Amino acid sequence: MSLLVVGLSHRSAPVSVLEHAAIAPEARGKLLQDTVSAEPAAEAAVLSTCNRIELYADVDKFHAGVAELSTLLARHSGAGLDELTPYLYVHYEDRAVHHLFSVACGLDSMVVGEGQILGQIKDALAVAQEQHTAGRLLNDLFQQALRVGKRAHSETGIDKAGQSLVTFGLEQLAGDTDVAEWARGKRALVIGAGSMSSLAATTLVRAGVSELAVANRTVERAERLTRILTEPGSAGALNGLTARAVAMTAVQSELALADVVVSCTGATGLVLTGEAIETAAETRAARIAAGDGYAGTAGGSGSAVAPAPELALLDLAMPRDIDAAAHRTEGVRLVDIESLADASADAPMAADVDRVRGIVSDEVAAFGAAQRAAHITPTVVALRTMAADVVASEIARLDGRLPDLDDKERAEITQTVRRVVDKLLHAPTVRVKQLASEPGGAGYADALRELFDLDPQTVAAVSRADTRADGPHTARERA
Repeated sequence: MSLLVVGLSHRSAPVSVLEHAAIAPEARGKLLQDTVSAEPAAEAAVLSTCNRIELYADVDKFHAGVAELSTLLARHSGAGLDELTPYLYVHYEDRAVHHLFSVACGLDSMVVGEGQILGQIKDALAVAQEQHTAGRLLNDLFQQALRVGKRAHSETGIDKAGQSLVTFGLEQLAGDTDVAEWARGKRALVIGAGSMSSLAATTLVRAGVSELAVANRTVERAERLTRILTEPGSAGALNGLTARAVAMTAVQSELALADVVVSCTGATGLVLTGEAIETAAETRAARIAAGDGYAGTAGGSGSAVAPAPELALLDLAMPRDIDAAAHRTEGVRLVDIESLADASADAPMAADVDRVRGIVSDEVAAFGAAQRAAHITPTVVALRTMAADVVASEIARLDGRLPDLDDKERAEITQTVRRVVDKLLHAPTVRVKQLASEPGGAGYADALRELFDLDPQTVAAVSRADTRADGPHTARERA
């Protein structure tokens, strides 16, 4: 079996295609189940973020695997295969490992070095474990990817090369002004209460917004987030933040009160239509003109904080939450995934990126060596099992020919024969593990099976038992 990844991202596809190909969170489990039900795949995991959709699988046939995974991505995303095919990329074996490790380090992110991808990789592994579609290969792969990403962030300055998509988006809205200075005293509306929305809310609070409304389909989740942001000792509490949770039905009225809006939901349709934004912009402009303090001021018409000249909208959802027509609305500025992709193309790269690339290369080599060594382990175990059976058989035959041996003599003979067998097998089994860990070493397992005439079924049985012992629950406990 071999690792295969088929996917598309902001690097390979325009945002419009990514938007159409987005897979809803509730549909990912079905995609995984359908993948492992397909003939070429034994394991599966899906990494789906705002700017990438990737399906990982352990397959026994490359071409059949590519065809099946491509078809499944198209079927579950709702996009046609003909639409996706020009933008799909394929990575196989070591190149697939290298790709995921690069993704984990933020090298393949829209904003180089952003760390949120680690949480998304962790979520992808958790879903695969819950669906029981992650076996030894994908458990090992994704767990090591998380370790590699953490290593890159702790050992280098990759964090300085970029920041989260939220921060980058707010920087685009703030323009030449520092984000903290730009956000101070503003009223903010965050739509959604998932990981990205929570990060957005936290970032805005730390930047100094005076008021925050969190709208979510499940109001309880929004309430939990506002409690966290205003608990004693938090930045919100220290800054005197006023925070409240609201239902999604209140978004239109909250929109007219806000200076900055961040939206990131899992909705399949628009959350803010062009008409709703236009109406809110008109209402907001009238209130600012009247100086009634409803928008753009932190403390009424007498506040020292100047009104915000624009209603700032940040759309981090895929598919988009905010109608692109907002670009044409007077008094509104919209930054979305598409504009972020354009802006990030010119973002400077830190020197630490080269160090991270070195870490990735080293870790890919180490992962490959470990997998190749693990591949030969069942054969070595089967060889030692066969040797133990031979010893047991010969000792039983000796008992028949020399029935008068006492227990002490019999134990000494048995121990001597075992030592001889162990010494004969020690050097070749240690050496074959070393050779198998090197590139091209997979053939050594086949050589052992041929030389010692090992039963393939015995080797397979060892592999199955080893995989069961290292299944999803064990892997989750180890993570």
